Amino acid sequence: MNRLTGATSPYLLQHADNPVHWFEWGDEAFAEARRRDVPLLISVGYSACHWCHVMAHESFEDQAIADVMNRHFVNVKVDREERPDVDAVYMAATQAMSGQGGWPMTVFATPEGNPFYAGTYFPPAQFRRLLAGVAQAWAEERENVLAQGAKVVDALNLRAGLPQGPLPGPEIVAEAVEDLAKTFDATRGGFGRAPKFPPSMVLEFLLRVGTGKALAMAEKTLDAMARGGIYDQLGGGFARYSVDVAWVVPHFEKMLYDNALLLRVYAHWWRSTGSVLARRVALETADWLLREMRTPEGGFASALDADSEGEEGRFYVWTPGQLTEILGEEDGAWATQLFEVTGTFEHGTSVLQLLHDPDDRDRFDRVRAALLAVRETRVRPGRDDKVVAAWNGLAIVALAETGALFDRPDLIDAARTAATLLADLHVSRTGSEVRLARTSRAGQVGANAGVLEDYADVAEGLLGLYSVTGESQWFTLAGELLDTLLARFPDGEGGFYDTADDASSLFQRPKDPTDNATPSGQFAAAGALLTYAALTGSTPHREAAENALGAVSVLASAYARFAGWGLAVAQAALAGPLELAIIGPLDDPGTQALHRTGLMSTNPGLVIALGDGQSPVPLLQHRTTIDGAPAAYVCRQFTCRLPVTTPAALKAELT
Repeated sequence: MNRLTGATSPYLLQHADNPVHWFEWGDEAFAEARRRDVPLLISVGYSACHWCHVMAHESFEDQAIADVMNRHFVNVKVDREERPDVDAVYMAATQAMSGQGGWPMTVFATPEGNPFYAGTYFPPAQFRRLLAGVAQAWAEERENVLAQGAKVVDALNLRAGLPQGPLPGPEIVAEAVEDLAKTFDATRGGFGRAPKFPPSMVLEFLLRVGTGKALAMAEKTLDAMARGGIYDQLGGGFARYSVDVAWVVPHFEKMLYDNALLLRVYAHWWRSTGSVLARRVALETADWLLREMRTPEGGFASALDADSEGEEGRFYVWTPGQLTEILGEEDGAWATQLFEVTGTFEHGTSVLQLLHDPDDRDRFDRVRAALLAVRETRVRPGRDDKVVAAWNGLAIVALAETGALFDRPDLIDAARTAATLLADLHVSRTGSEVRLARTSRAGQVGANAGVLEDYADVAEGLLGLYSVTGESQWFTLAGELLDTLLARFPDGEGGFYDTADDASSLFQRPKDPTDNATPSGQFAAAGALLTYAALTGSTPHREAAENALGAVSVLASAYARFAGWGLAVAQAALAGPLELAIIGPLDDPGTQALHRTGLMSTNPGLVIALGDGQSPVPLLQHRTTIDGAPAAYVCRQFTCRLPVTTPAALKAELT
């Protein structure tokens, strides 16, 4: 029977009516494979994955194919967003065996979980032949199959991890900028060839460098993405990637992690340069997050599908005739030209671009509102409404900082509400230890334990929320999460494993310090540890952060695109710790003016503590107002200069 009906994952629930006898990942599936003496067929995907839907319709809904799967295999369906650890180890095997990776991922493994054959999407005829061939090999060539599985595992274990280098210095940063310049597209922005993914972590690094070639590469890329089809010119928010080099046609799924990371980057671009485009895109993306991604419980959903009504992109594309019908002849012709509606997509439709600013802003706002209203009547793409702890951590810090920079208290409130959901639902306590669940859905916490990125990104989010609000409970919880991270995840060599020491066993304990679609867990941990060390003066946290950054030195000169977040954190380590303690009533205009001055600083090593003198944050302790006036103390390693009481004086201290 199909065992997915009780799953909390929307992706698994999409397969709950398949004739395939799916199991969720877990001991039950492995025990059943051993009992029946058959291989595991492990299918890994996610809800917004277009080709996952295709393979499901073609194969998993086909009774004849399902009968073969049920007869010869124990079939396990995995949501890679719920189990990134399972996805990571089997993706490494898939890439090693097939030379490529992607989703859906299809892995055949022994009852012990050792992979012996793997691939990605298979058309139905090929999939039928593959099922028959693997079943025959298991029955007639078992010894060779087992040997192949053992060989794959041994090879993967030999190459696991990266050597650690020294803490990156200025010369490593310079080498990274030069390495990025080698693949930079000077005409269209971004790096490398199609498909082009938003290089969020690299852009944050380049903005933190903030000058010369680094700033030019960042600005070119940010401008090109914001004007292209990868950005939703009507509703805000970015798609997963562009299928072409010019950011014209996206793969239309929208992911929370992309938009959280890019929201923060665009807000920081505005802070650095005052770019009007940066401000618009940041606020539109924030509004999109609140409008379309918030769950009833106050968290943020994982993704929007690419497809609606069985067609990729149908919700987002337009024809000239549609624009004329909605807007009339004159406005329709104007919008057709402005949005580049020239048949850039399929069947004569176009993805909207905005390559040039409109000459009439009021007219543009009216046209945009009219098109958005009509689009809202279309059948919407599906939404994966599970709450992933790590990605909500990214959203919390992005919304908190954006709300503070643009005086949008509603964004800060949304960040606070999401943090409260994580604290109340995802966090559990056993004695003095705090543990974190990876996911929840509809107010029900999932069974999967948090991985390294969950602890690191949630800690980063909470520390960012504290620095914006001065609410010390977020600082305290972040410290507790980092205590668990330091106790459960270290690899003994200065880095971190991606799973805790008591996590369910896989054929390999995953450990990947490189960035992927999100910051690597190791580099995210380094960032949170560095911030916490600056707020507390903790030498162990500072040393753990610096040790974790050792992998950056190995990657920077040749693989900087895969170390963007590590390089961004390294910039903070080199520039800091620059500690800013602001003392005063939180509702005092003087306190608020000093706070805003600190928030507007572009120094990547700056860490802000905000409170009224009764805070548990060590950086604030024994610091007082000056003659009753709010005061700011600028410190390095807890050694502070004389306090100042005016924004102008503080700005001079921070320059």
